[in-house]
This record gives sequence, structure tokens and C-alpha cells, in this order.
Amino acid sequence: MPDIPDKPKLEGLEAKWGERWETDGTYRFDRAAAQRVGRQGVFSVDTPPPTASGSLHIGHVFSYTHTDVKARFERMRGKQVFYPIGWDDNGLPTERRVQNYYGVRCDPTLPYEADFTPPFEGTTKTIKAADQVPVSRRNFIELCEKLTVEDEARFEDLWRQLGLSVDWTQSYRTISDETIRTSQLAFLNNLERGEAYQALAPTLWDIDFRSAIAQAELEDRDRPAAYHRLAFHRTDGSGDVFIETTRPELLAACVALVAHPDDERYQPLFGSTVRTPLFDVEVPILAHAAAQPDKGSGIAMICTFGDATDIVWWRELDLPNRTIIGKDGRIIADAPDVVTSESGRAAYAELAGKTVFSAQKRIVELLSESGELAATGDTFQHPVKFFEKGDRPLEIVSTRQWYISNGARNESLRAKLLDLGSQIDWHPEFMRVRFENWVNGLTGDWLVSRQRFFGVPFPLWYALDENGERDYGRVLTPDTARLPVDPTIDVPDGYTADQRGVPGGFDAESDILDTWATSSLTPQLAGGWQSDDELWDVVAPFDVRPQGQDIIRTWLFSTLLRSALEDDRAPWRHAAISGFIVDPDRKKMSKSKGNVVTPADILDKHGSDAVRYWAASSRLGTDAAFDPQNPTQIKIGRRLAIKVLNATKFALGNEAPAGAEVTDPLDLAMLAALDGVIAQATTALENYDHARALEVTESFFWTFCDDYLELVKDRAYNGGPEGASAAVALRSALSTLLRMLAPVVSFAAEEAWSWFESGSVHAASWPVSGELGGDPAVLDAASQALIGVRRAKTEAKASQRTPVASATITAPAADIARLALIESDLKAVGRIESLTFMEGAELAITAIELDEQE
Repeated sequence: MPDIPDKPKLEGLEAKWGERWETDGTYRFDRAAAQRVGRQGVFSVDTPPPTASGSLHIGHVFSYTHTDVKARFERMRGKQVFYPIGWDDNGLPTERRVQNYYGVRCDPTLPYEADFTPPFEGTTKTIKAADQVPVSRRNFIELCEKLTVEDEARFEDLWRQLGLSVDWTQSYRTISDETIRTSQLAFLNNLERGEAYQALAPTLWDIDFRSAIAQAELEDRDRPAAYHRLAFHRTDGSGDVFIETTRPELLAACVALVAHPDDERYQPLFGSTVRTPLFDVEVPILAHAAAQPDKGSGIAMICTFGDATDIVWWRELDLPNRTIIGKDGRIIADAPDVVTSESGRAAYAELAGKTVFSAQKRIVELLSESGELAATGDTFQHPVKFFEKGDRPLEIVSTRQWYISNGARNESLRAKLLDLGSQIDWHPEFMRVRFENWVNGLTGDWLVSRQRFFGVPFPLWYALDENGERDYGRVLTPDTARLPVDPTIDVPDGYTADQRGVPGGFDAESDILDTWATSSLTPQLAGGWQSDDELWDVVAPFDVRPQGQDIIRTWLFSTLLRSALEDDRAPWRHAAISGFIVDPDRKKMSKSKGNVVTPADILDKHGSDAVRYWAASSRLGTDAAFDPQNPTQIKIGRRLAIKVLNATKFALGNEAPAGAEVTDPLDLAMLAALDGVIAQATTALENYDHARALEVTESFFWTFCDDYLELVKDRAYNGGPEGASAAVALRSALSTLLRMLAPVVSFAAEEAWSWFESGSVHAASWPVSGELGGDPAVLDAASQALIGVRRAKTEAKASQRTPVASATITAPAADIARLALIESDLKAVGRIESLTFMEGAELAITAIELDEQE
């Protein structure tokens, strides 16, 4: 007998087997074997790198388990699985966490302090920005690196506890020297091919982060607003034109009025001019198809800039730029040059330096005093653009930024992206539409520069003219052999350090690349692009990109774009898109809503296999509700994992003689039914339907435990040829079921496997269907008959161990023939003395007589 515990339990299995898997290299990618089998024998995963800024949440566990189930399946199918892990270190979330964690903020003008000690470390206080200690850029970056390494160590512990079968030797960080080199090289390639460019243009701006924000990072949030009806005065003295606006504070930035060209009310006014209220600036009345006749008064003011539509009008109508909002979100000090009247300049001075909110309040008062505010409507809710991680509405300011062409203005590139998207197999298929809608809805190129500190530096400098001003036409780039570079420290070729910042010298680009500009290169970062050609050739293009649906527009799109520009192909063959985790009220879990559940306590309390089961029970693309107070699915998963151990212990208690074979009809039927389950589960997993594979496997497993084990228990214990058949069948089924359940209840399956097999179940071959005979309908009939006997005893309020003097089973002729083959097993399990079969329409227990003497 193998060394099987008297009372098998789940506790402690994660630590036991996690350590063994690491020691044995169970999940390690074998490069030599991959070279032998070639690309077709490799299964490569472009694993999402979680953001290392705080803590993982239950949604991470949910989606990463989906990927792990597929990776384990492919490994058991004989593939060399390339399953790396990455950490997304850089970006705004990390900087915000460092600011709050250490109580510091970055001031690039300060010198580096070699022995700097932050004022706090892990404080629970809320530290206002004004109270944060300013530190140099280098000190700030060092704190970012320190904290992300600590966070990543905690993340790794949790992933190991969950049992992710990633190869921990294949890891990367999005801020390492190698990552910076790869990201800078890719950008320089974009620049050389003309795909990257710099422009001074209206930019969506977060006034708290003081950084530009890309279209893909936006989200709408409802905010209160009210329409203010303003009177613009016709310059010919013929009356007023009334517009309605929610942003009267932008009146000084007004450059035109606009109405729809088909709007008969305003057609006579097109080409004429009006003077703005309060500031008395002459502006034209123009026509544009984007104007909405049914909105407000049907005519709008164009300001630079109130929203994205203003940018469209400004660009397409070739209007001047009169920006009045600064990067701090306040009205700038100097009025536009066109405000020349004494009263206009006095009015502007009333607004200068105020926040947008305060400026709006004051200008409404001024308009009321001047008699040019016709009315203010009731407050209503409307969508306002926010940075997805920000707290205040975005403003639009004119800044100089770097962009990468993304198909918004290049129809041939847009067509290529759509074509490559169609070549990917999407799971579920309807997620493809979300990608296509995003590509077709792009309105601007990808803004890739950020005015932050912790990230990949642009590998650029600018030549300075004789006045010490940047010459943006003379961008200085390094030789690629020098990468990675930090232009704020390193010096461009042909210059010396003492020429930094002086006329005729150079100046560094201090912006960093958008975090998605690095994360979009995860296949390249993990696969050794431009650094390990041997590895890249056997893993790229990757087999699958698993990810959440909310970042199709950011991570999936940007990765596809970079692959299209660099390799003219899709970066993966499949895209596996997980749904959201929602709370019991069906609201998406998010930190901003305060309804996030962290997984550590759940894993400790219920065990990893139980949590893995809960995650694997949901199909890709389907949202799953999670209630930490009543995690029903997790409890079911724990019950399954425990049953795996107990069923294995029972099955292994019956040794079969050497050379014994399966001969009994019931045993053959059970194995034949299992054969069908193998085929169904295999097809489901091939098609990324892990939930269906688990469903059919689990359903059979409970039939195996509740019905088959009970039916053959006595025969297996009694020995003889019939008992030997049961023992062989039990072990055969057990071996198959453990392998099929291993991708989900990975720890319990490994523990049970170790009791009778050598090596890891996760390195064992996936079962193959089509090898077993027998009539699976025999097992179905047996199960129905057994359920009927149990029900009859329950209805008679008798114990299941109560003997039965006689019983009659009515069934169709075909089922009677099947039941006759297993009559002795039925009589044994039901403790039936006399069993009669009668032909009827349905299988049922039509008569039963309990043995009252027992």
C-alpha cells in the first residue's frame, strides 16, 4: 500500500507542492526541447503583467486562473509551454502609491541626497500634497524601485499560493535595464520609420497628475451641470444671438460661434460676426456638420478648449488658439491679446488665478451684473471626461507631446489593424467587435509622452540654438548600441557634459514614455526580441493573449499596433478575454467604488483549489458575481477537492492481481462513459472553454463517486475475477480523472496522484479518448436504478442500509437488458434480496418491500 494519510486533508498542500514544483522545475520551459520540436510544439502565453502598486484583487485571481488552466492543459498535451510572468512597475499608479506610502513628492530641480530617509514608510495617514516632502527625481525613482520590488515579492507569494504554473525563471519588469533598452529601441524604430512625431497641440490634461492623458485612458463620469444662456451681440447692431453653455468660464477663450449648415434659423448669419459678452471680442459665426440643432439653442460657442468637439472645430475651421487654462487647472494670468477693452481686461482680472470651479461661479456673477446672462437652467447630470485613475475632470491645454501613428489619420494603417484583428481567434468571438469599434472610433494618434518621472525615458535630446532655446527640428538620438540611456544623465554623441543647458549645447527630453508604450511590448520583453533571436523564433507570434475586456482599447490594441508596425503581423493567434468580477449588486469591483475584495484571506480560509474551482467555473467574457460573505462556488470547489482525496484513498484500497483486466459490463460501461467525457473536455479546452471542460468532468466525477463506487464496493472488496475487474477499472478511471481535474484542483490532484504514480500529474499525458469499449448507457441505467432505490428508502423514512426483501424495476426493454448485466451489483448496493425487472415506458422503482426484521 502507498503511504496514504488516514484522514486526507487539503491544508498544507500549497506549501508542500509549491516547493516541490519549484525544486523539480515542473513548469520550467525547456529551450533545448523547444528547439527540437520547433514552433508548432510550443505553446506561448503573453501573460498580463499586473501593476505593482498596492495589492492584487480577486479579479486578478479570476482571470489568471483561466490562463493557468489552459497552460496546464497544453503542457499535458505534450507542448513546451512558455509561460512567463511580468511586473508592470512604472506609471502613474506606482508614483501615486510611493507619494502616499513615503510622504514624498518629486521635485526635479532638487539635488540628489545619497542618504535620504523618507519621512514615513507605510503610513496609514492621508498625506496632503502640500505636506509631502519634496525630493530629487533620482531619490524619488529609487523609492519607486524599492517599493515595487517589495510589492512584487508579495504578489509572487500570492501567485505561488494560487498555484500558477508560470516559469519563474522567465520573468521581467517593465522598468529594468533590459526593458528600457527594448522600449527605447522600439521607439527609435518608430521615429526612424516616421511613425513617431512631435507636435504642439491641444492635449487632454490631468491637473492633479500634471500629465497628458491618451484617448485610451479616458472614462466618462456623470457630473452636475447647468446651461447658462448668454447674449452675443451682432456687430451690425441688429440684435443678439443667444447660445447655451455649461462652461461660461471659457468665454474669454471663445473663437467662434457654430451652427449646423442646414439649420434655417442660422443660415442667414453664416459669415457674419458677433461680439462676445463681457470681453467684447469679435468672433465669426460659422457652419459645421458636427453642430447639433436640437441641443440648447442650436448654436454653440467654440472655445479653446472646452471639450474634444472644440478641438475638431478648431482644427477643421482653422481657428486661432486662445487657451486660458494652465497646466495647474487655473485661469492663466494674462488675458488673450484680443481682449483689448478696459472693461474686458478688468473682467478677466477677476478670473485670473482661480480654479475652473471658482472662475465659473465668478463669471456668472459678472454676466448677471452686465445684463448679458439671459438665464440659468436647472442642474442636470452629464458625462465628463476623466483620466481613469484621476479625481478631477480633465482640461484641454496646448502642450508639446510625442505621438505614434495609430491609424486614426492613416486609413491604410487602420485597415491593416482591422485585418490583423480578423486573423486572431477571439474567445469569446463577440469581443472582436469591441476591438473593431475602438479602431474605427479613433480620433487622434496615440499620445505616448507623459510628464512624470518613474518610467522609460525618451532616448532623446534637443540641440539648443544660440539663444539657448530648443531647436525642435534638431532631435538628437543615440546609437542603438548605447541603449539604455537616461538623457537627463547621459550625453548625446558629439557633445560634452558641460554643454548641457547652454546656448549651442543640448537639452534632455525629460518626459517619459506612457506605461502602455512599454506594456505594449510584453511579447517582445518576454520573448527576447532583438536580444535573443533563438528564443524569439520559437515563441513568436505567441499563441494567446489573455486579458480583461476593459483593456482591449489599451493593452490589446497597442500591442497589436506595435506588432503591426514592427513585424507586419498579429502578435498572437488567440485572444482570451475574461469578464469582470462584480459584487453581489452586480457592480464592477474597483478601488474607486471601495468594493474590491483582496484574495489572500479567501485563499487562506478556503484553500487554493477551491478558489481555482470558482474561477474556472466561469466562461471567458462572462461577468461573475462574488460575495465574500457567502462564496457558494468556492465552497463547492473545496468539497470537490476533498472528495478527490477521499475517492482516491478508497479506490487505492483495492489491489488488482498482476495481469488483471476489465471484464465486467458495469466496469466497461463506466470506462466507456469516461471516454466520452475525455472527448468533450478535450474539445472544450482546445476551444478555450475551460468552464465546459470542468462541467462535464466534474459531473462525471460525482457520478463516479456517488454511483459507480457504491455499486462496485462490495465486488471490489470480495476479490475474485469480478473484484479484480473493478479494481483495475477504479485505478484506470482514477488516473484519467486526476489528470482531467489537475488543471483546476491542481494541489489535490497532485497529492492524490503521488499516492500511486511517480512524477507529477502535471507532467503526465492528457487522456486520449477512443481507446475504451463498453456501453456507457449501462452506467446511466445503473445510476437511475440506484437513485430510485435510494429515493424509495428515503420516502419510507428508512436508512439506506436497510435491507430490501424485494424490489421491482420497470424500464424499457433495452434498459432491462442493461440492468440484467449488473444485477448482482445492484442487489449488493441496495441490499436487495429479490430483484424483478418488468418492461415499461420509463425506468423506475415500481415496487419495494423493506425487510422489517432487520
